[in-house]
Amino acid sequence: MIIDITSRPDNQPKPPGLDYHRIRTLDAWIEQLMNCVTLSEDDIERLCNQAREVVQDESNVQPVSSPVTVCGDIHGQYHDLIELFRISGPCPDTNYLFMGDYVDRGYHSVESVSLLVALKVRYPKRITILRGNHESRQITQVYGFYDECLRKYGNARVWTLFTDLFDYLPLTALIDNRIFCLHGGLSPSIDTLDNIRSLDRVHEPPHEGPMCDLLWSDPDDRCGWGISPRGAGYTFGQDISDAFNHNNGLSLVARAHQMVMDGYLWSHDRNVVTVFSAPNYCYRCGNQAAILEVDEQLNYQFIQFDPSPRTGEPTVYRRTPDYFL
Repeated sequence: MIIDITSRPDNQPKPPGLDYHRIRTLDAWIEQLMNCVTLSEDDIERLCNQAREVVQDESNVQPVSSPVTVCGDIHGQYHDLIELFRISGPCPDTNYLFMGDYVDRGYHSVESVSLLVALKVRYPKRITILRGNHESRQITQVYGFYDECLRKYGNARVWTLFTDLFDYLPLTALIDNRIFCLHGGLSPSIDTLDNIRSLDRVHEPPHEGPMCDLLWSDPDDRCGWGISPRGAGYTFGQDISDAFNHNNGLSLVARAHQMVMDGYLWSHDRNVVTVFSAPNYCYRCGNQAAILEVDEQLNYQFIQFDPSPRTGEPTVYRRTPDYFL
């Protein structure tokens, strides 16, 4: 999955925006992370600073061109992330869109998010990483990422670097102006994509309001808006998604956020689809994972996959709450 640039002659053109030394450093980091070896604290700081430079200029509704592979929750399941890349192809050969929740619950949140961020810096036009509800300070202190950083680094510096970066991640993406992608769901405060574009996203997600809803809401069989059992966001019915898609010229809302047994699940007469990319979630749920492959004509297919074989998982010293498995 690593492009060998070590043999490039000095007189060959270099990719715009990245100097040769930085490319070589990024490729070394990616190779290290592909072997599930954590970066040093100082390298994480350099990586997060470079990533912020890339993502801070992206839109709240980041445009993405097809073909693209759309992925749901990863939740620190590093070996399954590697399996995902094996199935759909390496970045940058394949264009990727990840819809959030890279950390918490799994054993390898540090390695998973580090790899995705390194790929984003190395290939900024070939991978898009959105914010999920777990890309927050409050949630990661409860569901595993904070504790993992303490366990692997002995302090909270890496956790602080990543959670500061999370504030800059785009909230949603739009594939060829037709397929709207986000982590959670719709909001009663948002009627148009321009409403989303006008949001200030660079802060910890609030407990209510449109930014919160985009990260936390879920589709529901009941019409209208409902109170979410999660305690944040809303449930929304088919009448809501019908109107939103019609008003914004959309053919589909793709989202993640919910574990579904087959890895994907249609809702609202195929106006909405949930994609979940962490197989055997929490190493016990028994679900398949899926990714959504969208071609140039906006035709799409779902690729399902099972957990990658794994050995030697670390002991988990603290049981985290189940939080709506």
